[in-house]
Amino acid sequence: MDLVQGHFRKAASSFDSLYDEDSPVQKVLRPTLFNRREGAARLVRTKTSPRVLDIGCGSGRVAERLLESGAGSYVGVDFSEPMIALAHERLARFGDKVTLLTGDFLATEIEGPFDVVIAVGFWDYIAEPDAFVRKMFSLTAEGGVTYGSFPRWTWSKGPFRYVRYEMVNHCPIFNYTERELQFLFRAAGFSRVDFEDSGDGWLVYATR
Repeated sequence: MDLVQGHFRKAASSFDSLYDEDSPVQKVLRPTLFNRREGAARLVRTKTSPRVLDIGCGSGRVAERLLESGAGSYVGVDFSEPMIALAHERLARFGDKVTLLTGDFLATEIEGPFDVVIAVGFWDYIAEPDAFVRKMFSLTAEGGVTYGSFPRWTWSKGPFRYVRYEMVNHCPIFNYTERELQFLFRAAGFSRVDFEDSGDGWLVYATR
């Protein structure tokens, strides 16, 4: 985890730029980023002024879209101080609807429950996801939905991601299968697990 934390402390600004909607290059090269953000926004719009928790909230790019889509309140947590600093700047216009916490999700005290729990661009770096999913379940309201984006191995992107993250940046990354994810969320207690194919991964909607 220390390697991952170090990577995102150093790469906060470059990660933030990946969501630059004014860049046609980013939209062409990284459609999955925008697809998973829009999936989260669609989920928020299915509920009335939901209370939202965003794990690994980063620079607030996803949060911005969730708040614009009708989130009644938003709590974001991330262990990268530079990411949280960027999020404070980006989300200042939403005032007291927003609470941002700096820290490890598993060790951070968070007052639930939440109607929507989000974790996108997060699971790529989690070696042992079980504890995270269990805590997410505990913070999800009855009838609430936990939503996450999970990468899967593809020959088109897998080797590139391995070289970029593991070999160059010394940041471990992980992939998932649909079967593994079904077991992971069911074991945590979620009653229903739905999947959407994002091209090079899965968008998971787990209902408590």
